[in-house]
Amino acid sequence: MTLVEIAVGLVIVGLLLILGLPGFGQWLQKSKIRTAAESVQNGLQLAKAEAVRRNALVRFSLTDTATAACVLSTTGANWVVSQDDPTGACDAAASDTVAPRLIQMRPSTEGSTNVALAAGQSSIVFNGMGRLTPVPGATITIGVSNPTGGACAVLGGGGGPMRCLNVTVSTAGQVRMCDPALASTDPRGC
Repeated sequence: MTLVEIAVGLVIVGLLLILGLPGFGQWLQKSKIRTAAESVQNGLQLAKAEAVRRNALVRFSLTDTATAACVLSTTGANWVVSQDDPTGACDAAASDTVAPRLIQMRPSTEGSTNVALAAGQSSIVFNGMGRLTPVPGATITIGVSNPTGGACAVLGGGGGPMRCLNVTVSTAGQVRMCDPALASTDPRGC
């Protein structure tokens, strides 16, 4: 190999990287949405499983921060699974005896920065049968988007480049993740 061949090869690799960079940035923003949605889904499933295992009320709560100053929020990107209201004690050590009897907490800084949540309610409580209590009048939806990456794609095409996701909890307690940009007849759609 000559020096000219190596230089030409480096130029070709550089051009390919430059062409692929915008797509990589968009992929990264979309992966943050999926990470946050999977985290919320896993937190809800953990709350449901712990309620059944303990035969007690267990709540999944969205909070504005992951510190001692936390308050419940329908737009909070942090979540807490506990037996009691976690307001003002989100940073407490996990304990079965000390309120809020924290089971698990996840701050928004863990893999899903720039992600915005929009929930129908800030706290979802499961009973020992794995059902919601009190029973809501309709399915609870937690929307996950990434305003930094752009607008969400919409049903029928159009909208922005982001594939936003919803995490839903049915009135019977079933937790699932779905894509609002797909038709309800699609198994992945809402």
